[in-house]
Amino acid sequence: LLRASRMMLLRRCSLMPTKKLRFFSVLSPEYAFEMSSSTIRFGRGVTKEIGADMVNMGYRDNICVVTDKKLVNMKQFRSVADCLSKAGVAFEVFDDVSVEPTDYSLQAAADYCKKKQFKAFIAIGGGSVMDTAKAANAYMCNPEYDFLDFVNAPIGKGMPIPSPLKTLIAVPTTAGTGSETTGVSIFDHLQTGAKTGIRDRALRPTMAIIDPDHTDSCSPELTAFSGLDVLCHALESFTAVPYWQRCTGAPSSPLLRPAYQGSNPIAEIWSAYALQQCATYLRRAVEHNDPVAREQMCLAATAAGVGFGNAGVHLCHAMSYPISSLVRDYRPSSGYEHSSKPAIVPHGLSVILTAPSVFKWTCSADPDRHLRAAALLGANVNNVKPADAGLLLADTIQSLLSHWTAFVPDGLGALGYGSADIERLVKGTLPQKKVIDVAPRQPSVEDFQWMLEDSFKLFS
Repeated sequence: LLRASRMMLLRRCSLMPTKKLRFFSVLSPEYAFEMSSSTIRFGRGVTKEIGADMVNMGYRDNICVVTDKKLVNMKQFRSVADCLSKAGVAFEVFDDVSVEPTDYSLQAAADYCKKKQFKAFIAIGGGSVMDTAKAANAYMCNPEYDFLDFVNAPIGKGMPIPSPLKTLIAVPTTAGTGSETTGVSIFDHLQTGAKTGIRDRALRPTMAIIDPDHTDSCSPELTAFSGLDVLCHALESFTAVPYWQRCTGAPSSPLLRPAYQGSNPIAEIWSAYALQQCATYLRRAVEHNDPVAREQMCLAATAAGVGFGNAGVHLCHAMSYPISSLVRDYRPSSGYEHSSKPAIVPHGLSVILTAPSVFKWTCSADPDRHLRAAALLGANVNNVKPADAGLLLADTIQSLLSHWTAFVPDGLGALGYGSADIERLVKGTLPQKKVIDVAPRQPSVEDFQWMLEDSFKLFS
């Protein structure tokens, strides 16, 4: 059995043992998975408890509140600031956060925090704010390390974060990224033009305060793009390779077990729940500004965050990074006015545009699981052959998007990409090894080319 498991890993990774590499060191299969998450507190108005939280944890001064230049003037930030002030907690505000962070913006945040040596962090904002706070915390607590030391290989060294980090409370203001529960911080690496990040359980916020009141001002467009991120988080983690088949095999130390482990029984519960929530509430939140639906999508975002934070995302996210970083002139019509970038693809949009093609391609690895995913999203799976599960799942996604053609572009072509960009998009995808590793099938360059080309047109 052990030899069979090793041979399965060998086939998945397209590796052959060499004289210089001992056979068992390459092919020891994974035998365990871990479940970890931030403490989660959910409820309308729950932000009012954050002052008491800081006092109860022993923090009364030198707190860093991380937000962005738009939110610092909005009620979401004021609710946190007022609560801290009433509790007698002294804090400083860092609002120099870039929408879609870069290595430069993260280093600037880290340098600021190194000088201040904060006792704790509060992040109030979307994924960019929370990811910035995570990175600043990591580098402030490990000042002797270079920036690329913790960054994913091959761009960085992928070293584990050695020192315990300071308390971080995350207060999301969108229902999408799930960053409030994950050990992930994503950014654009400007020198290479690639999107990469840091993935380490040490980055997880200590607590996530999920207050649906904070999403009430989100536009339909922003609500949709955030919700589509939730949808892809849940779909990708639900269909990820089983943890025992992960091509990286068992780690040499528990410290090195990746945060993105592959699908496992516990993560699956959270991902499945998030899919059901999306099926029931996403359109209501976008099209009717339904407060109940908004509240339930906040819960879906957090559930999907726990799911993918312990299983991983795969090919939609792998390709989304170059789609976002290489775009030339696309901007959504609303919801991103505060971004200084001349072109921007919202993250939820960048992942969903390739999703139909991805799941058509991955289906053969586990047709039954893809069929279950389609059923969780409300598709009628009666009399559907397992071999057609990928097509059904793709059709289900496209059917959802067809309700929002006013702001969902018609594929990658509508973002300005053409056939001449395929090579660059594939080149930007290949370094995303941490997420590609947990795909249910391991794609070749030609497979990525097909998925991208198939995503040029979405509705026609």
